[in-house]
Amino acid sequence: QVQLVESGGGLVQAGGSLRLSCEVSGRTFSTYSMGWFRQAPGKEREFVAGVSWSGETRGYADSVKGRFTISRDNAKNTVYLQMNSLKPEDTAVYYCAARMGGTYYYIQPRMYGYWGQGTQVTVSS
Repeated sequence: QVQLVESGGGLVQAGGSLRLSCEVSGRTFSTYSMGWFRQAPGKEREFVAGVSWSGETRGYADSVKGRFTISRDNAKNTVYLQMNSLKPEDTAVYYCAARMGGTYYYIQPRMYGYWGQGTQVTVSS
């Protein structure tokens, strides 16, 4: 059973920073493609950032490019999302997702088989 546990969400003023963490159980984390998604009230879940199993390939939604950075530490079974220059429109519940196997990262939620419970990020203006 693969479990994902996010942490690091909270309330921050516009222009501030947060670092989200997602710890994944299991001994094969280094083979998982990982993604961060978010969902605001009344909106669909959307791709934020993704990273391949090796960490060599990363991708971002246009809305966060240049402000957010995804990284992973395979020794700690953890993926991170560093969020800088936060804006009120970044307010959402943030989810991490894992896909066993695969070469790259994926932007479609249906490509991931495992999800965390989500962590709330609120950016005040």
